[in-house]
Amino acid sequence: MKSSAVTRNPVLRVAPASPAEAVAHFAASLAFHADVSDVAAALAAGGDVGHVGGARDPGFVVVDSRSTESWDQGHVPGAIHLPTALIPEQAGQLLDRAVPVVTYCWGPGCNGATRAALALAELGYQVKEMLGGFEYWVREGFEFETWEGRERRTADPLTAPADAADCGC
Repeated sequence: MKSSAVTRNPVLRVAPASPAEAVAHFAASLAFHADVSDVAAALAAGGDVGHVGGARDPGFVVVDSRSTESWDQGHVPGAIHLPTALIPEQAGQLLDRAVPVVTYCWGPGCNGATRAALALAELGYQVKEMLGGFEYWVREGFEFETWEGRERRTADPLTAPADAADCGC
């Protein structure tokens, strides 16, 4: 007869966390992360904070932490361009510590948004990282800005539903 360690599949080789541990972990994850769909929905709907430039304020600001060349190639409309290396010297001039910040970089293969979020948190800002970054912003079909104007690409059916307003998650 095989031992239980040998018969366990790779998923259950390490037992799942207890429900209480899972609640703590996933709640913490949501406190640190937002996905592109949620950021886009919040920016489109605005929030209860007030009005800025005729548009409703969602209650947070989006920061693109990439280089100028990357910013020019495309960025989230309304985002503030603040490369990670410049955060210590420029954040105080560009951001209000009372307003939460959502950082993004290229995509899931890049940790630039994480480094930017850390730098901002060290300066006393409330911050979340936008999962998927600019790559998934574009792949999910959201409008973006370049130095030439606004663009939108067709949503990738592997990242966004083809015939629905949202993924339902």
